[in-house]
Amino acid sequence: MYEMVRLEPVEANKGIYGKRPLEEVRVVTTIRDMFDSSCELFADKVAFLRRASQKSGWTEITYKEAGRDVYALGTALIKLGLKDKKIAIIGENRYEWEISYLAVVGGVGTVVPIDKELTDVEIRTLLDAANADALIYSPKLRKKYPELFETLGVKLICMEEHDTDESFDELIKAGNLLIEQGDRSFIDEEVKPEDIDILLFTSGTSGDAKAVMLSHKNVASNLMNMCSMMDIRPEDRFFSMLPLHHTYECTCGFLCPLYRGSSICYCMGLKYIVKNLQEYKPTMVLTVPLVIETIYKQILRTIEKNGMTKKVELGKKITGLLLKFGIDKRKQIFKQIHDNLGGNIRMFIAGAAAVDPVVAKNFRAFGLHAIQGYGLTECAPIVAVNREELYDDAACGLPTPQLEVRIDNPDKDGLGEIVVKGENVMVGYYQKPELTAEVIKDGWFYTGDIGYMKNGFIYITGRKKFVIIAANGENVFPEEIEQLLNRADIISECMVYEKKDENGKVSIAAHILPDKDAAAEILGADYTKDMLSEKIQEEIKKVNAMMPPFKAVTDFDIRETDFIKTTTKKIKRHEN
Repeated sequence: MYEMVRLEPVEANKGIYGKRPLEEVRVVTTIRDMFDSSCELFADKVAFLRRASQKSGWTEITYKEAGRDVYALGTALIKLGLKDKKIAIIGENRYEWEISYLAVVGGVGTVVPIDKELTDVEIRTLLDAANADALIYSPKLRKKYPELFETLGVKLICMEEHDTDESFDELIKAGNLLIEQGDRSFIDEEVKPEDIDILLFTSGTSGDAKAVMLSHKNVASNLMNMCSMMDIRPEDRFFSMLPLHHTYECTCGFLCPLYRGSSICYCMGLKYIVKNLQEYKPTMVLTVPLVIETIYKQILRTIEKNGMTKKVELGKKITGLLLKFGIDKRKQIFKQIHDNLGGNIRMFIAGAAAVDPVVAKNFRAFGLHAIQGYGLTECAPIVAVNREELYDDAACGLPTPQLEVRIDNPDKDGLGEIVVKGENVMVGYYQKPELTAEVIKDGWFYTGDIGYMKNGFIYITGRKKFVIIAANGENVFPEEIEQLLNRADIISECMVYEKKDENGKVSIAAHILPDKDAAAEILGADYTKDMLSEKIQEEIKKVNAMMPPFKAVTDFDIRETDFIKTTTKKIKRHEN
């Protein structure tokens, strides 16, 4: 009934994907097409685990039931006069958020996901910038910013029951009744691949946020390309923990599992990550490097605390030897580690920044496969991803099959700006044609990332705008030094930056956020600031010894508070 294909790679990508063929994928042209076909193919399979709070249980909702809710909500929204309007969504990851998104892009209007962590001033600014006509919101946001909601001047729809505003469940009931009475306004609506129904504000680590215009074709092509490289199954359960307003979680952790017939469960808050993993027992976890590296450090600390280091190292040697003969006993030998994370995790997929190769390698030694990919909001978002059986921990991955990738103006070492061309590249920035023209030239999107390519893999060294020019004229990428420093137990996070003296001489410095728990274990509970500073200096010297002198960190300070970050846990360099 539905056409299945193995995507034909562009010429430059032929032969780079290893012995295992690309996965078959279903041809889809729009988000509505994707969801409608999934509701038919996987009708009685569980799509969502709906949960009101950490204290409540969850309700299993099938694809058929979710499809009915989308059609009912879409019909009700049109009845409210929101046809072809811009509708913003703000709130925590939950069923109501995702059904609202599917209804809006499925035939109502343009969806505008908003970051729930923004201030009231920022929320108002983005709603105005998008020319939003309505806002679907979580009651937590109204409780946080009551005055904002009283003065917004847009149609308000609450994800739960509300005294004055429309509510999600009531609109579902109203929509179902309208459909029973013959209303086909949503049912008969035609959604086209070229329709620009998504406005996504970039989280950004510098400068003002920009609204990226994505079409259905952008997202549908990205789903097909991404899933052709990964074995994602109907029996998989995705753990949704990253913010849904961000394109990484939205495309990969929400639309992707629905496309492949998988199910989605929701993290009820960062403090519940481990507890929720144990409850839901997911197979797939989309995350960011900070989370993976934090879990890894906690595992190591527990091993050391229990005096198990030698035993674990022996276990790694034994399982490594068995793997050479095709025997995998990692899950059995490291059962306690797996059980603490739910017991069923098949894969961690990391994005938004680079995973330390040392962490990825050691994660894999425990039987926890952590692969990373690379994407940008402007690319809907995936550009490259490592395959399960073909990967390089130092690389961000192989380009997706039908995406052209090249290095622009490479230097003597092959380093240059990564530029890409394909159907997933955005239409442009909303109401910013000049800015669009700066980044899209002859169909090529200029990513602003510096890197090189080897054997098909893409390697990123850093962001173009963050490069430090050393005194000898060499390029220094802060991200490279940060990755090495972050390996130290006593360092929780760091930010490397350029420092100039009164004569304009450039040196490399670092803001260091210490890991207080690790410091107490290493230095003793009554450690002093001088002791902490001395230990951090030791770690910096170790890192400096691994690099040429022009990259050496010559100054540092110790932070008392967390870095200001984006919701994908990237440090906002211009604010720290």
